[in-house]
Formats: sequence, C-alpha cells, structure tokens
Amino acid sequence: MKLQEFNALCEMLKKSSGLVLTQDKQYLLESRLAPVAKKFKYDSVAALLSGWNSSRERSLENEILEAMTINESFFFRDKTPFDNFENIMLPHLLESKKRQKHIRIWSGAASTGQEAYSLSMILKEHAAELEGWRVEIVGTDLCSEALEKAKSGLYSQFEVQRGMPVKYLVKNFKQVGSMWQIDAKIRSSVQFRHFNLMNSFTMLGRFDIIFLRNVLIYFDKETKADILQRIEKQTNSECFLVLGASETLVGLNDHFKLVQDVRGLYKYEAAQKATLGEPNTTLNSMPKAANGFQKA
Repeated sequence: MKLQEFNALCEMLKKSSGLVLTQDKQYLLESRLAPVAKKFKYDSVAALLSGWNSSRERSLENEILEAMTINESFFFRDKTPFDNFENIMLPHLLESKKRQKHIRIWSGAASTGQEAYSLSMILKEHAAELEGWRVEIVGTDLCSEALEKAKSGLYSQFEVQRGMPVKYLVKNFKQVGSMWQIDAKIRSSVQFRHFNLMNSFTMLGRFDIIFLRNVLIYFDKETKADILQRIEKQTNSECFLVLGASETLVGLNDHFKLVQDVRGLYKYEAAQKATLGEPNTTLNSMPKAANGFQKA
C-alpha cells in the first residue's frame, strides 16, 4: 500500500468520522476492508484504496467509512456495566426521578443492537418497579448495515450464545429457522437511528444514562474533549456516563465525575442542570447498600 493512499484514507476518516488511524493500526485495513474490496470487485485492499483515491467515488467512500468504524458487539458484553446499570444507575434514577417517571437512555455506537437490547431485557425484569414509567432507549450508529441488522433483531446461534445468560434467551427470543429473533416488545422498546458523532447532538434530546463504551479510544484528544463537551448539553441532571473499563476522562472533562470504586462509570452533577421537581440527589447522600445503593 502506498503511503500517499494510506494518508489520504486517514484524512478522510478523520474528517468524516473523527476516527484516527495510525500506522500501527494498518492491520485493521485488511480485515475490515477485504469484504468491501470483494463487493466492488477489486483484487485486494491495496487495489481498493488505490481505486478510491483516484476516483473518490462517494458510494465507495461511504462503504469504506462504515467498514472502518463498525464496532464489535455482543449481548451483555463485559457484564459489569450491565450489573452497574441494574444495581446502581436504575435504583438511583427510580428514586431521583420518581416525580417525572421518565428515563431516557442512549446507546452510542450501538452497532448491531446487542447493547441496547441487553438494557431493554434488564428493564423487562424490573417491569413491576417501572409500572407507570416511560423509559426510552435510543441506539445510534454510523453504519447503516449494522443498524438494519439491529432493527431486525435477528441473530445467529453463535451471537445469542456469546455472553447471554440462558434465562434471557428463553424469555426473550424465538427460533426462526437457524436464527434467533428477539421478542417484538423488546425490539419496539429501542429506537435505532443513523448518527455520526461528529454531528450536532441536539436532535437526540437529553438523556439520563449514556453508554459510550470503547468509542472514544478511536479519537484524538481534541476530538474526545469536543464530543464530551457536546454530550454535556444532552444530559439531564445527574446523568450517568458509561465508558469502557480501560477508558478515562482525565485531562478531557472535569464535569463528569468517576463514581467511587466503580470503574468506567461517571456521573454528571452540575448544579446548573438541576431543575424544579428534579432534585440534585448525589450518590453520596443515597442510602448505601453492599452495591452502593438500596433499591427504591
């Protein structure tokens, strides 16, 4: 691969999606772009990039962009963030928002939908506590193909076995030929939208919980800080932000505070966000239990 073509690709990815591709990540090109090369009848990834660099064909550029930005996803990935959702975030919001009875959750970089559906299945387990509540889950991604799969709710045997507790499979899926389809009520509980993190967040509305795991690692420091600053404008008071376990906001943002002894979980408590009827209850003032909270 010519250096000129690699640099042109890096420039396009940075401008279009904020993704920073360094030379040590060139190995990703072969695995992610091989299917694109085959689709457009190129003999190799190098030939694909040469052809794109010469033509700058928009449809080809979009295919490359989507292939390079797709994230791996599976049900209940890493488990701990979902335990924190059930044992920390949800109980806290059930108390702090008991007047509004409205919770909004954003699964950023939702990919093929497993994260958003995992959250919905947990909420289903708490249906009695949430009776009379309105809970919205919004899943966004840059990849149209991934979103179409998410909307269908159809997954292979391998995908439903990977990380999913058996009880959730039995309760929420039915077999369709060799595939498994998630229950229609679970599918309807999530709104999937095509969205680029480089664009304005205003259209998304405000949220109480934001899952943005293993996404910021692909951006440079300036872009990370910009995304976090724009996310602040979409938070309701006391919004939780969930990042990957290895991610940190040190040097990027001072307004999201790490929840004590909980890796990857941040909370936004800016006083100016508090509104009448939406008390600014802090984590430290809540009754402590073994997991940090008592359920409402």
